[in-house]
Amino acid sequence: MDTPIGRLGVVVKQGRVCEVRFGGHSLDDDTASRQLREYFAGERRQFDLPLDLSGVTPFRAEVLRALMQVPYGETTTYAGLARAVDNPKAVRAVGSACATNPLPILIPCHRVLRADGQLGGYRGGEAAKRFLLRLEGIDV
Repeated sequence: MDTPIGRLGVVVKQGRVCEVRFGGHSLDDDTASRQLREYFAGERRQFDLPLDLSGVTPFRAEVLRALMQVPYGETTTYAGLARAVDNPKAVRAVGSACATNPLPILIPCHRVLRADGQLGGYRGGEAAKRFLLRLEGIDV
């Protein structure tokens, strides 16, 4: 699927989305494709897709579930996310969980900023992160 941030591919296994790939092959799931198109068109703020986190560690799954609670148009920090999972000293581990998020966009790791308000990393690249944040009304 072509998007404003490049090609995206989605991997669906047993009816659950388990991976979003930057530069990936075209989508083979009509529901995921439709919802992503609606998001990029500014018509969708939340995704309603069955997600599969079975391929991540329990800690990373906890971080990703907490990340899903960060609302559209809002941001958090890596430290804030560490506090949200009751592990305030795990800032680097939270950063690693975000960096290895198998479901970017669907689980909005682009909404996580550094403590100094700077963008921080993003698997899709800085331009993609900046675009996603601006799409949601956030100018960093």
